[in-house]
Amino acid sequence: MPRESGGNAISCSDLWMVFGERASRELSSVKTTSPSNNVEEIAAELAGRGLIPAVQDVSFDVLDGELFVIMGLSGSGKSTLVRCLARLQEPTAGSVVIDGENLLSASSKRLTELRREKLGMVFQHFGLFPHMTVIGNVAFPLKMQGRPANERKDRALEVLELVGLAGREDAYPRELSGGQRQRVGIARSLAVNPAIWFLDEPFSALDPLIRRQLQDEFLELQKGLRKSIVFITHDIAEALKLADRIAIMRNGRIVQMGTPTDIVLKPVDDYVREFARDVAKGRHATVSSVMHKKLADAVDVDPEQCLDCDMTLDDALAACCVSYGPVPVKDGDGNIVGIVHPKDLASAAQVEVA
Repeated sequence: MPRESGGNAISCSDLWMVFGERASRELSSVKTTSPSNNVEEIAAELAGRGLIPAVQDVSFDVLDGELFVIMGLSGSGKSTLVRCLARLQEPTAGSVVIDGENLLSASSKRLTELRREKLGMVFQHFGLFPHMTVIGNVAFPLKMQGRPANERKDRALEVLELVGLAGREDAYPRELSGGQRQRVGIARSLAVNPAIWFLDEPFSALDPLIRRQLQDEFLELQKGLRKSIVFITHDIAEALKLADRIAIMRNGRIVQMGTPTDIVLKPVDDYVREFARDVAKGRHATVSSVMHKKLADAVDVDPEQCLDCDMTLDDALAACCVSYGPVPVKDGDGNIVGIVHPKDLASAAQVEVA
């Protein structure tokens, strides 16, 4: 989970990305004349004028050290949104604040500095230089910073070992597998030790086995690095596996934002419910989501028999399947915070069937 610093790595407010001629003027005009300032009405009016509102009034914060996943179907606006956050596309309106600085107001020079020093980016298509070796690709951002050759080499070797490519530094991209090329892309983005990391479907082009392996390695990497990450995916299983929090997009808007447990157990509408319909809830929902926040009177509590709040339902069921009565639940400090009945665990863990 994100480290408890109390700060936001990114604050995105009222972000719009509208494609078409005079988009900024048209958006201002529609917002001025819209009495209710209703986002759907504004988007419909823009579409009626021949424009495409790809991102519509999006606001969210990414906590320091948080792995924040944005997901949705193709065309939902998720990739456009992350490109706006990194200012690879110029948003039509809104703000993206990083360390108190609005990225959308930064000059071209300042934006280049931020990308070289603070922002890391990894995309679905690896974008490696075919004429450079692995170590040359990884060291390239450091070369652009003007770092000395020996420092570039040492740092490149360090991050290559971090991503499991030690010994392949002299290979060329054509000599690597897809998973290895993606590791090079990850290493290259880490070379400058960015505070914030944008990843746009980095594993979606890989076969399922390699994809799962890289997801596991990515989680291990994040445990040590604690980067603030915005991760784009269309895969609910990937989102649930990786995320501290998830934002689900539809038609340019965020329709639900919450923890993986929130998304699985408390979908806000049929769109989100359909995403989570075939998810094995017991693997993602936790005991705290189904326990009763009260204790039974006159129950002698044995701390050794308690369940932990953050146990998955599957693990909890395995731990208390021999019990027929309510089981105490404790928090991270060992305090008894509730009870849960095995039947509630079993009920909540069931996969919804259409």
